[in-house]
Amino acid sequence: MIRLYKTPAFLKKLWPNYTWHREATQEKLLYLTFDDGPVPEATPWVLEQLQKYGAKATFFCVGDNVRKYPEIATNIQQQGHVLANHTFNHLNGWRAELQPYLDNVERCQQELEKYTLDNSKLLYRPPYGRITQNQARQLQGKYEIIMWDVLTNDYDNSLSPEKCLRKSIQSTQNGSIIVFHDSLKAKRNMMYALPHYLEHFTGLGYTFETL
Repeated sequence: MIRLYKTPAFLKKLWPNYTWHREATQEKLLYLTFDDGPVPEATPWVLEQLQKYGAKATFFCVGDNVRKYPEIATNIQQQGHVLANHTFNHLNGWRAELQPYLDNVERCQQELEKYTLDNSKLLYRPPYGRITQNQARQLQGKYEIIMWDVLTNDYDNSLSPEKCLRKSIQSTQNGSIIVFHDSLKAKRNMMYALPHYLEHFTGLGYTFETL
């Protein structure tokens, strides 16, 4: 099976209206993102690791998980991270009709707004990175659609934790947006790779910022 860790340049050119990375500057900046949480088995641990390294991150939350675990959502926000939209029920845009999909995104946003202080910057990542052009057109007036430059593949349990880390490090460059998952499925690989990843790039003088 072919795994993509680094988003190919041609995909970025095909969909230039999506955000794939931040433009590199003289500052050494990376943008960690976490998808599919919050869940008590993974997200609090992630917050501890980020705190150890003074790192900030953007959490693309499933709205129903925010509803179930409001105290974790509160902790994410209070620790200086960003809560962002990942639909209420983790919908695959390629399989969803337009209006139910848009309604699901809005339902997630309503849940997030219980915890966010500043709603002027609305970020959305489609689950699986799958979204139709029509869905995107409807959302882009309100949201910045965030994709990624580096996909860790931490959710793939046929992948060793060591390879997950190694490939993620090799694929990262200044300005990269990196996807980890604070989910049960990704827990084994993520819990190995994340602290080593943070240690590696902090040692190289990088700062981890929110989007």
